[in-house]
Amino acid sequence: MENLQEARDFFEKGYLEYRPNLTIDCAIFGYHNGELNILLVKNKVIKKWSLPGGFIKKTENLDHAAARITAERTGLEGLFLKQVKAFGDLGRNAARDFFDHEAFEQLMGFRINNDSWLVGETVTLGFYAITDIVNASPQTDFFSEECQWFPIYALPSLAFDHAEIVAEALLRMRIDLYHFPIGKNLLQPKFTLKEIKTLYEVLSGKKLNATNFPNKLMSLGLLIKLNEKRSIGGHRSPTYYKFHQPTYQKALEEGLVLV
Repeated sequence: MENLQEARDFFEKGYLEYRPNLTIDCAIFGYHNGELNILLVKNKVIKKWSLPGGFIKKTENLDHAAARITAERTGLEGLFLKQVKAFGDLGRNAARDFFDHEAFEQLMGFRINNDSWLVGETVTLGFYAITDIVNASPQTDFFSEECQWFPIYALPSLAFDHAEIVAEALLRMRIDLYHFPIGKNLLQPKFTLKEIKTLYEVLSGKKLNATNFPNKLMSLGLLIKLNEKRSIGGHRSPTYYKFHQPTYQKALEEGLVLV
């Protein structure tokens, strides 16, 4: 929603385009300089930060809706996306004391009626996505005033049950690290073994063996050794590697035992 008219149309007749009481919330993880971050949104009428999310259109499936929502917030398409699980505890979407009714009325010119299509218990499908922060461009819209990255271990207080969604998404991402080579878009086209080891240590939250992990990637055929070294002076310039694209794509589709 980019303007007041689009927002009013959403509240008044959004049920014609969207599925009532079914939403998506996405934990978008961003990696940069050895640090894992998550993208959060500050809504103009909600006093706490929250995950990017939205309703699912009647014309799209769940994966397409998650891809649309992440693209709207990051400016990037084609991110690695995985569904985490459904969240549907009773009262999970109650705004409690962090919804600013006066700010909403001032912004929109009306209050939400009890018979609105937006009222009632809502189930959300949690997803996670990963991206390189450098490539992403956080986007606000009519209802949000801020959209920015936070270190995963220094998050502000989150609205609704989004702290639970973040925890579950982080757990699912780390489980998926064992079966899918999901880090390709977080590295430069060519990289050193130290760089890919650091990436997977940050994502997994654990130390990896400096020899065994790179050897496992090589044995799986995921990496190609290049005839090129990074010039850092001295006699220990590290060799560059890149992903073997056909093997990488097959591993994304079929899975493997990675670490």
